[in-house]
Amino acid sequence: MSILFWLGLAILIVYAILGLDLVIGNRSVRLLREVTPDPDDTLPRVSIIVAARNEERKILEALNSLLSLTYPDYEMIVVDDRSEDRTGPFLDGLATIVPRLRVIHVDQLPHGWLGKNHAQWLGSHRASGELLLFTDADIIMEPTVLTRAVTLLEAERLDHLAATPAMRMPTTFLAMFGASFIIFFSLFTRPWKARDPNSRRHIGIGAFNLVRAEVYRQVGGHETIRMRPDDDLKLGKIIKRAGFRQDVAFAPEFLSVEWYSSLPDVIRGLEKNAFSGADYNVALVLFGAFFHATCSVWPYVAIFVTSGATRALYAAVVCLIALLFMDCARFHKAKPWHAVGYPLTAALFIYILLRTMILNLVQGGISWRGTFYPLRELKKNRV
Repeated sequence: MSILFWLGLAILIVYAILGLDLVIGNRSVRLLREVTPDPDDTLPRVSIIVAARNEERKILEALNSLLSLTYPDYEMIVVDDRSEDRTGPFLDGLATIVPRLRVIHVDQLPHGWLGKNHAQWLGSHRASGELLLFTDADIIMEPTVLTRAVTLLEAERLDHLAATPAMRMPTTFLAMFGASFIIFFSLFTRPWKARDPNSRRHIGIGAFNLVRAEVYRQVGGHETIRMRPDDDLKLGKIIKRAGFRQDVAFAPEFLSVEWYSSLPDVIRGLEKNAFSGADYNVALVLFGAFFHATCSVWPYVAIFVTSGATRALYAAVVCLIALLFMDCARFHKAKPWHAVGYPLTAALFIYILLRTMILNLVQGGISWRGTFYPLRELKKNRV
């Protein structure tokens, strides 16, 4: 047998092992739709904290969904983080007619902070709730989602609950990439292990991070992760590391977001956290790129350049990838047939990983939300 055959066999074994973990793991995650909302008026007060910068195009729909929540006791704190469009005036006008909305304006970013992290930290200091919900300014929420999430958090005695949104994409290829990215993210983070106190795995999702206020303050909140572009995931890490209970729930029926509006937006948007997600480890990024080139792209090429038993082996790999994609899609309201785009989306992911790392190293930092952050400062905030 040729070396290509043995490589194909190794790839098949790798996918069988990873796939089994993914299939079992996804089925162990709670589904928010199976949680019956607790109508009890004694549910703890929730402070919803939103960091907004130049969000005039999307924030109206998001805030309308927050105002439609059926939760009995909550406040909304929106932090206008140095917006240059009409986000600030719009929020001020809305606050005059919505008593539960409080608006905070940030005119200058303190040294040593990322803008979004500072905005969320500032909002937490104005919060009066026993629970804090950190969410983004473009998240659309179904009316019962908060009641369901708090019901689950209280029933399971959790300190932190993250929930996954559905991704709304304007094009088919972006939808394919979003579904593939969920698989990449899941295999990298293994979120189903977050509940295991004996595992170092953790989870945090920017769309919906619900945390007890006393726990948030005990771990130092966003001040501990003030220079982390991957703040949502790292918030989960510092909570888990401190010994508190966390979990994740699938909630695509109750949360949605237009993740990115175009392919250039995807490439630019992931510049901020693709390298930081690997803790600025060049070797880890190179391994990730090599892994996906070998295991996620090469099998599709191999079908056309090999023959006989070797081709059949790679065909089996491709079929297994498609089955795993389709199985994962059912948990995230993605379309199973989008599996046909997997090799192209994997190639795009490789490009983003390498491009981001090179840009970060060449530029000596990242540009995010109109501010440049030096890499040497970012690296200091290791978590």
